[in-house]
Amino acid sequence: MYRLDPRYAPAPGAVLATGWRAVAALLAHGPATVAVDGPPTVDWDRLATRLTEELAALGTPARTLDLRAHHAPPDTVRRRTDTTDDPYYARLADNPLRDLFDDLPDPTPPATGELLLVHGPGASLLPHDLLWYADLPKRHAEAAVAAGTGRNLGLPYERGVMRRLFYIDWPVLDRHRDALAPRLDGWLDVQDPEHPTYIEGDGLRATLAALARRPVRTRPYFNSTPWGGHWAQRVLGFDRAARNTALGYELIAPEAGVLIGTHPRQQAEIPFQLLCVLHPEAMLGPQVSARFGTSFPIRFDYLDTVDGGNLSVHCHPKETYMRERFGWPYTQHETYYLTLARPGARVFLGLREDADLDLFRKEIEEAAHDGVPMDPEDHVMTFPAAPGRLFMIPAGTPHASGTGNVVLEISATPYLYSLRLYDWLRPDANGEPRPLPYEHGLANLETERRGAAVARDLVQEPRTLRRGAGWREELLGALEEMFYEVRRHVLDAGAVADDDTAGRFHVLNVVEGEGVVVRTAAGERHTLSFAETLTVPAAVGRYQLAAIGERPVKVVKALVRPDSSRGDA
Repeated sequence: MYRLDPRYAPAPGAVLATGWRAVAALLAHGPATVAVDGPPTVDWDRLATRLTEELAALGTPARTLDLRAHHAPPDTVRRRTDTTDDPYYARLADNPLRDLFDDLPDPTPPATGELLLVHGPGASLLPHDLLWYADLPKRHAEAAVAAGTGRNLGLPYERGVMRRLFYIDWPVLDRHRDALAPRLDGWLDVQDPEHPTYIEGDGLRATLAALARRPVRTRPYFNSTPWGGHWAQRVLGFDRAARNTALGYELIAPEAGVLIGTHPRQQAEIPFQLLCVLHPEAMLGPQVSARFGTSFPIRFDYLDTVDGGNLSVHCHPKETYMRERFGWPYTQHETYYLTLARPGARVFLGLREDADLDLFRKEIEEAAHDGVPMDPEDHVMTFPAAPGRLFMIPAGTPHASGTGNVVLEISATPYLYSLRLYDWLRPDANGEPRPLPYEHGLANLETERRGAAVARDLVQEPRTLRRGAGWREELLGALEEMFYEVRRHVLDAGAVADDDTAGRFHVLNVVEGEGVVVRTAAGERHTLSFAETLTVPAAVGRYQLAAIGERPVKVVKALVRPDSSRGDA
């Protein structure tokens, strides 16, 4: 059964506490300065109020200092962090968080028996005796900004905007959080504002050290979009009250979280990224981490268009454009694996042999500026969306999933650069035109691979790599210009397949059948059910897939290609 809340036990001896009273009781008696850092999405006023109230009830007076009141002037913050005038994208900010301040405050030291509680983004920049990190997963920030209640980093008194959130706030905050991870005294999950969960720093690091050496699944969730379908609501049990379940976050490393705890009322969601920051070689493997650093380079997500609409026709930045224009060191290659497809469903992929690029541009511009509909099939090829088929989508290739599909998107991790060319004149959830950065798309359009070459190169036939008793491993797709490849294990009922990470991580997803039990050489066992995604860290080494149930099982696997560790083609 698909798990909405995969959870892992904390390391032996790790201290967890839930509720404001229990959390406050862990703070040392004064005099001491406690820094509580974290993103602007946290309700810092509530956090400061509840902690001081509970400390007072425990007999410890506390004074607060809200660092949000000490940011540099808004125009200064914007000038320092946003160097482009692009209305759609900003170059990824490379600022330290200190750039959001001019002069940091110099508070009066705490008096005898008193605690000074410094809180807000950047609290760790002030001298402190104890350092905590309060966190809300990124999906909360995105939802708050979309609702008009969110704020951007360094601009606490202005309505937040998504462009700054994605390209300014998150890169700055991620680097800041990652640098703090080795020395945090505690982590505070405040998703339930009245029932926070705390895990102390050493216990957190011990837990992450163990998880970096065993199979681990991140907490999934789905976003709604104007094109979204309803498969994940009906089949997987996601929020049935949501407008739709369009984009499923199975493993998108910059946003993914791992649940650590003993039960739903005592669990903390920790960024998956911290596994890579603290244990890059164990997670990624020595050669992969030498190339990608602490960036986990492959993502798995779902595109659900069952009873929904066509995705926009779009492409993604080529490597040089991605690096020089947007500041991300590697590019956004993708693949579509068709988990499900209704009769007649299709995939848009690649230029037709006879595509007229001047006419294509003209029709794109007329659609964007004058609302004139166009037919993408005049320029872009379509293919039947057959279940089990993999479509390769190198950067620059125009593509889209049509309606009636469940696509398992297996892609490079950069995920915020969909360069839309045509969006069917579709409004967003508020009735406004959706952003259409078609100039970026046209600047990156792959025009050399057309027609028959698209079908030959990007819609490959499976090739058997190896086989055993009741199972085989197939190569579904590999291209010289793409740094990863996609394979598939096909297991008869009851079969057991052998595998080995061989020093580079694997990502698995059950695409057909009941599921498998993943058994490692170290004795770990992890059940993986239909539609679930699992990361097998490089440090796992040898492992087995044991089919569950009375039907055959198919498991898709992605890995960084051994011959790609020196860079993209």
